[in-house]
Amino acid sequence: MHSDQDLVFQSYGRCCNRDTFFSDFYDNFMGKSDEVRQMFVDTDMPAQRHLLRNGIMQLILFSRGLPDTKLKALGKSHNRQGYNIRPHLYNTWLEALLETLSKHDPMYSERIDTAWRRVLAPGIELIKGAY
Repeated sequence: MHSDQDLVFQSYGRCCNRDTFFSDFYDNFMGKSDEVRQMFVDTDMPAQRHLLRNGIMQLILFSRGLPDTKLKALGKSHNRQGYNIRPHLYNTWLEALLETLSKHDPMYSERIDTAWRRVLAPGIELIKGAY
């Protein structure tokens, strides 16, 4: 039986191999609300997609025991003094991510969905906690 981290790592690899994964994620995420859309009005989206790719990897690596240094920095940049990303938006972000993963990972299943939720939860809580 694969660990949650292994399932997520493999799932993410399958999605990263698809050119449209990150742009589809942002289309989905921005489609969730005007509040989300407004956050990206003046954003360089190719750079943002690159940051997202790295950020998701940091969340996965944190669940595998990597120190929290990078996630703490992410929390600080996204807190009320930074980008002011309000805590409820992380739930919206996660749902948009899971919906996009389910469309791009041909092996996506309930088990993989649960693994993603478990793996990302500690890192998301750490970032939210910095608000």
